[in-house]
Amino acid sequence: MAYGTTSSTPPAPPVQNDSLQEVPAEPIPEEEQERLQKDDPACAHHKRTVRQKLHAFYDRNFGLVLVFLAQTCGSIMNTAAKLLATGYETKFHAMQIIFIRMLCTTILGMLYMMWHKTPDSPLGARGIRWLLALRGTCGFVGLFGLYYSLSWLNISDATVITFIIPTLTALVCFIWLREPFTVREALAALIAFTGVLLVARPTWLFPNPPVDPITGQPEADAVVKTLLDVMSSPKTTPAPISPTQRTLAVLAAVLNAFGASMAYASIRVIGKRAHSLISVNYFAAIATVGSAAVLLIHPDLHFVMPESASQWGLIAVIGLTGFLLQFLLTEGLQREKAGRATNLMYLQLVLALIIERVIWGTTPPIESFGGAALIIAAAIWITLQKNTVVKDESKTKIADEENRPLLAGEQRAER
Repeated sequence: MAYGTTSSTPPAPPVQNDSLQEVPAEPIPEEEQERLQKDDPACAHHKRTVRQKLHAFYDRNFGLVLVFLAQTCGSIMNTAAKLLATGYETKFHAMQIIFIRMLCTTILGMLYMMWHKTPDSPLGARGIRWLLALRGTCGFVGLFGLYYSLSWLNISDATVITFIIPTLTALVCFIWLREPFTVREALAALIAFTGVLLVARPTWLFPNPPVDPITGQPEADAVVKTLLDVMSSPKTTPAPISPTQRTLAVLAAVLNAFGASMAYASIRVIGKRAHSLISVNYFAAIATVGSAAVLLIHPDLHFVMPESASQWGLIAVIGLTGFLLQFLLTEGLQREKAGRATNLMYLQLVLALIIERVIWGTTPPIESFGGAALIIAAAIWITLQKNTVVKDESKTKIADEENRPLLAGEQRAER
């Protein structure tokens, strides 16, 4: 072809590669999509992260769940005890209720320790048996005070008085263990006992008792109203409660708080030298023997047999919930910090108010609510101050290799 000429031949069409052509995608079956999602690393990582978060939440709050269940069992047990003591023509004395509850706790505790082969069970190490016996005796005295107070007080009033235990424990540890007792703790104690006076409502402070809005009678006399009337005999008439009886019941509730404080101080001294279930079993065994001895020796007291299926049911409820209370509370306190667990224990007052409203149809007067607010505020103040002291000590204390296990045992004992 000469230079400068053009070719009339049309250009060849481009060669098409079949391998590069786009093929319309076919729909993927649902089963295949699920398989691909399971095999997807991002999806698997997301599921694993969610599972880990749920497991971490469970581990972080499982102790609180156990404490909540323990408080629920305690409220149910107190309700059953009050029904047995006041709701039937055949009334059960506080000593017999203690005997029933603690006999069940002793049997179940012994079986549990035998099954799990608890070290040093059932008597514990030789050097601390007297401390274990002291813990059991103080617990028995306190338990008698609680059940005696339930014979005359509302459940909410008897429950709220137990919240002075942290304040009394600080005072007992100051006298017995020479632990510091600050001015703030003394002020909290004064606030707490002011709350107790409001709950007690002595006649020299409150000459005119509050009137129940439903019955028109004094609030202390309105004991049985709804469910109790159905469960008990028609011949049963609630006995009027005098100011003297109410004062004695409040003193018994304070005795319960003092006995519990002595028991907690003993547990603090024992520390980790004894398994927690051994301590509980000492308490249950001493209470069983002590209550049985009082019932046998006292001329005006004797064992009473249940006369109806509902009474047998209440006895079974007391035995089961009493053991679950001790077991769940011990397990919960071992897994949870003392501050969070103590604050959750105040939920028992809410449960007591609900139970009173549902079963007895009563609501405490404004004085009881004011006293409850003072007692709970003092208890929370004591708890927060104890937590601050522990944090400060953990920042300033230097633990070498020899005393680190001892310090760890002390921290666990405080819990």
